[in-house]
Amino acid sequence: MVLRELGKGVYSLSAVDWHRRYFDELIPLPEGTSYNAYIVRGRDKTALLDTVDPRLKDELFRDLESLGVDRIDYVISHHAEQDHSGAIPEVLKRYPEAQVVTNEKCKGFLQTHLHIPEERFMVVGDGHTVDLGGLTLKFLLTPWVHWPETMVTYLKERGILFTCDLFGSHLATSSLYASGDKRTPLSAKRYYAEIMMPFGNHIIRHLKRFEGLEIKMIAPSHGPVHDRPEVILESYRQWTSDEVKNLAIVVYISMHGSTKVLAERLVKGLMEKGVEVKYHDIMKMDLGEYAMDLVDAATVVLATPTVLTGPHPHAVAAAYLTGALRPKVRYFAMMGSYGWGGRAPDVIKENLKALKVEILGEIMVKGLPREEDLKAVDELAERIAERHSQLTSP
Repeated sequence: MVLRELGKGVYSLSAVDWHRRYFDELIPLPEGTSYNAYIVRGRDKTALLDTVDPRLKDELFRDLESLGVDRIDYVISHHAEQDHSGAIPEVLKRYPEAQVVTNEKCKGFLQTHLHIPEERFMVVGDGHTVDLGGLTLKFLLTPWVHWPETMVTYLKERGILFTCDLFGSHLATSSLYASGDKRTPLSAKRYYAEIMMPFGNHIIRHLKRFEGLEIKMIAPSHGPVHDRPEVILESYRQWTSDEVKNLAIVVYISMHGSTKVLAERLVKGLMEKGVEVKYHDIMKMDLGEYAMDLVDAATVVLATPTVLTGPHPHAVAAAYLTGALRPKVRYFAMMGSYGWGGRAPDVIKENLKALKVEILGEIMVKGLPREEDLKAVDELAERIAERHSQLTSP
């Protein structure tokens, strides 16, 4: 871990996981990640804000020893997911006087996942405070960023907002501050796309609450500290807004080339009509890059061959991911090929029913596309371009 001072009495304890490449066996981590805990020392009491992934707990304890922390009064748990809470049981063993400070719902999760006993908890509600002696921690409940029990802590005297996963970035870096690593904006967008995008409506409400705080820093539990907080706050305002760009995503998979012919024809037609295109081969695409494209896209087109009577399984996975992330996409279309029949469009649309999109077309071709099939693709490109011409956002 790396121990560094954020301000008088406030320290960042960051375990940098340089070589981790997947999170939860689901999310690609091309830049690694970090697990950030924080120490706040007042005149009278000391608080540890979150812990680290259990695999790196020894690094946490070495830093606590280096800092001379012989007593922890409070362990603030913002979020029960184990990469932040997993080392709490060991902290409680080593610091028997410590209490776990969290909200009622998070307490239940911690008891379920970590078997922390009832007597070790101090439950707080929205707006409650803890005085450490000259330093005051104020707790704000922020449910659904990205679990139902999440909360943040505001250190009033220093203007630091500790946000756990909110405003995070999966980025292994030697820089303490976001301004010191030019990769941070893209990593933060990727993090939002992969993890926070389904909860955009909740985040909008929380952003409004933060407007009443004097925030000098935002200290998340992944990635660098935002020393220019307005930058990340403005990014989140844009990402959670209902604005979309003149961007169409074409995502495809092809077994014998027929579906690829359709996809390439559409990409060409869209480009000729001034529509920005992101073109993804499902078998090769980075899910994080696809998720980032979904943050801004107005249109998604999914192209799949038929396997037995339904879409290709990887196309189903892509459709499921698109629906689960709940992007602000406005339009959708589907293309593909088949040998004798099937229900591919029905299966794909079932996975997208959570999205409020206008269906601009379904083009399912038997065998290799003929000229009339390619003409239908050109007409789809025309419809997409026409809808995009009506967008008021850039």
